[in-house]
Amino acid sequence: MTDQDVRARRFEAERDRLRAVAYRMLGSAAEAEDAVQESWLRLAAADSDAIENLNAWLTTVVSRICLDMLRARATRREDPLERIAELDDTAGVDPETEAVLVDSVGRALLVVLARLGPDERIAFVLHDMFAVPFDRIGPVVGRSAATAKKLASRARRRVHGPAAAGDPERVRERRVVEAFLAAARGGDLDALVAVLAPDVVRTADLSALRPGMATEVRGADAVAEETVVLRLRARFAVAAWIDNAPGVVLAPGGRLLLALRMTFDGDRISGYDVVADPRRLRTLEIAVLPDP
Repeated sequence: MTDQDVRARRFEAERDRLRAVAYRMLGSAAEAEDAVQESWLRLAAADSDAIENLNAWLTTVVSRICLDMLRARATRREDPLERIAELDDTAGVDPETEAVLVDSVGRALLVVLARLGPDERIAFVLHDMFAVPFDRIGPVVGRSAATAKKLASRARRRVHGPAAAGDPERVRERRVVEAFLAAARGGDLDALVAVLAPDVVRTADLSALRPGMATEVRGADAVAEETVVLRLRARFAVAAWIDNAPGVVLAPGGRLLLALRMTFDGDRISGYDVVADPRRLRTLEIAVLPDP
């Protein structure tokens, strides 16, 4: 067996782990696969005598590749009509792949990670998800170990949100949101009406709506009927902390397209605003809800 064969075998043993690291850093399965493949090319060309710990070496290499990819990403202005077409084209997302990604990372977490700066994201993923020490993270992001620790800490605060998210009132509101989502996914009109206040008001950005839909809808029956019509979108939705209360993010593949900012009246939803405009989405404070 040649040295290259040995390298290939050892790399294949690490591939799944490297893909997991890259996916959490990039939020894209295709880009993660590209990063992993590039790490193999670099391993194939490396001096094997200079690699003392292959696991650590590959983690560092794939992390640097991901960091370069994150820094190189250009902001893309999206046409609102294209966004809604993407939401309604459920055939474009493989359900099995989508489920695996959601189970392995969490849709809300992917949304929050995407809002971090590249260095923060790398430091948080490596330390909090893969237990890489800060003295190894520092060189990846070109900082000291102490600075890498600060980057991860800052990211952690943004990921987990304010302590108020765990208050009893917020926990109760979260249950209401989850009941709303369950009813929406199942197309259960009666269950939807049960979690909506009788005078509930739904408002929405124009870019979130199909042609002909009203920007404001009032009353539990009308809002519930509309929600049932759009039930296929609910499969991409998950509860999250939005500004000062539990809400919903709609994120196919972890890419934020819509957010529902909710208000509550006791155990019912008194209103929600569907935010789809990219400029408005960027102003929202979004975090992962704590485990109930």
